[in-house]
Amino acid sequence: MAVDAQAGMACGEILKKALSGKKFKKVVACRCGETLLDLSRTISETCTELTPVYDDTPEGLAVIRHSAAHIMAEAVKRLFPSAKVTIGPAIENGFYYDFDFERPFTPEDLTAIEAEIEKIVAADAPFVRKEMSKAEARALFDSMGETYKGEIMDDLGGDEFSVYTQGGFVDLCRGPHVPSTGFLKAFKLTSVAGAYWRGDEKNKMLQRIYGTAFATAKELKEHLDRIEEAKKRDHRKLGPQLDLFSFQERGGAGMAYWHPKGALLRTILEDFVNREMLRRDYDIVRTPQILKRELWEASGHYDNYRENMYFTEIDEQPYGVKPMNCVAHMLIYNSHLRSYRDLPKRYFEFGVVHRHEKSGVLHGLLRVRQFTQDDAHIICRPDQLQDEIKGVMRWIQDLMGLFGFEYTMELSTRPEKSIGSDEDWERATVALVDAMESMGLPYEVNEGDGAFYGPKIDVKLHDCLGREWQCSTIQVDFTLPERFDMVYIGEDGERHRPVMVHRAIMGSVERFIGVLTEHFAGAFPTWLAPVQARILTVTDAQHEFAEKARLFLREHGIRVEADLRNEKLGYKVREAQLEKVPYLLVVGDKEVEAQGVNVRLRGENLGLKTLEETVNMVLEDCREPFKRGGMSYSFSSYSCPV
Repeated sequence: MAVDAQAGMACGEILKKALSGKKFKKVVACRCGETLLDLSRTISETCTELTPVYDDTPEGLAVIRHSAAHIMAEAVKRLFPSAKVTIGPAIENGFYYDFDFERPFTPEDLTAIEAEIEKIVAADAPFVRKEMSKAEARALFDSMGETYKGEIMDDLGGDEFSVYTQGGFVDLCRGPHVPSTGFLKAFKLTSVAGAYWRGDEKNKMLQRIYGTAFATAKELKEHLDRIEEAKKRDHRKLGPQLDLFSFQERGGAGMAYWHPKGALLRTILEDFVNREMLRRDYDIVRTPQILKRELWEASGHYDNYRENMYFTEIDEQPYGVKPMNCVAHMLIYNSHLRSYRDLPKRYFEFGVVHRHEKSGVLHGLLRVRQFTQDDAHIICRPDQLQDEIKGVMRWIQDLMGLFGFEYTMELSTRPEKSIGSDEDWERATVALVDAMESMGLPYEVNEGDGAFYGPKIDVKLHDCLGREWQCSTIQVDFTLPERFDMVYIGEDGERHRPVMVHRAIMGSVERFIGVLTEHFAGAFPTWLAPVQARILTVTDAQHEFAEKARLFLREHGIRVEADLRNEKLGYKVREAQLEKVPYLLVVGDKEVEAQGVNVRLRGENLGLKTLEETVNMVLEDCREPFKRGGMSYSFSSYSCPV
């Protein structure tokens, strides 16, 4: 709701008159046009309308969190006067502040800092803004020994800067802030990490304190509960616990080692995708890991992406390890002269790629140096482009539906560092927009974040905790077909230039499995679980029948194990539950007599079932997600839908 502004009055005074007392208590700042303002700011004649910014909106939370960063910095300076302050922004779900301090902060330090924050909040000191010349601001911060602030001002440029004071703390900041420290009602410091100044490994290592803040204690508690749940679901913990994968620093950082169960899970997932690719009229290809550097120069990767690539030399000839598969797929296309009747060509590959990531950003399966893409390149006529984009979108919708993921879409436009003509970029961008709009798919625009060769749609899935993950991508490229002189013979007998769609559905297989692991907390759907059933004997007397049951289930396509150890049944059950095995099949004397098993499905006791009933139950459980998504399926010998 916009409110008429009155020049010469403070924002807060205007809004207080216009809003009810209950509403005004939730206001933390205001907006005039595109500019966010403190409530204490005086309105100029150029401002005609004010919009209140409430504490429960994304903008309001950002104001609260940025103010919390300042309050935390004041608490740190009180307790550790020698610490120098650098920057302290609001970020997604919280805030941080980086400090130049002689030692890492400890958990005990965080407890002390939180207690000091409570005192600052109780004092309810106002945030006061003051405009200063660069010379005045530099002199002020130099006198305080805060040398980083001068460097920040030099980088920002300009002759005027705003400085905020609350209590005894002064900081360089553009604002806005909450009216006073007492507005910080619900906060928590969450962790400490090292961070290089400016993110550059050549600079000094700083100490970064993370925290979060919300408008209410209830919202804070819900957020902290989600964090605790996320910790339980962390794939870096569950992967080794479930014996799926590990990382071996001795062999090199950022590369996963897949154990038998994890490799089987990958095989099931990849087999499903391979068969879907064939069903959707793709051709499966395989291409080399390294290509001559001249190809990467021709494609533009060498100029625009080489800091992310690895290079080697063979017979005095430079080669690049592929970070993407597109160049190799274009070579396959160019191996024959194509007719307009041959198009589209859809080349699909589970391509292993390598990208140089800094060690500080590596994160389990979610950020690695070696990974596998479910990568495809569709080479088509321009008049086929819309249908091809829509076909990829329908495949993405099917996959998201299979796993129950909600998702959002983001259109990324031309980056500053790019290749190709303005005309080709416009054609590619329009094609993506038209395809989404014709399918009724909402999207947001992410300016300047496209690939260097073309715009893209990024599909961001949302897991059960509401976290966002970027996986699927669709990129339209008129530029590389030009650079590699890709042609087809048209109906008119002339040579024409095709367009290429780069697309990945899961994206990185490693990342997708990491997301699945956390989404399902390791309890994968039955069709994907490496072990679908485990037979548990009560005593040694049931071993013969247990082995008979195992062979029967295996012959009917069930991935089954038998636990015949001389251990108590309760111990076996707990162990199987920790390993997230979907079906526990208990065999005692009663079950042997009935020639059946007692079925437990992840905590639910389903009672005595024949072996035939058990097989049908497991297979129907496998089929259920595909039925919900309206997908076709059948089962291979290891219960993989195909």
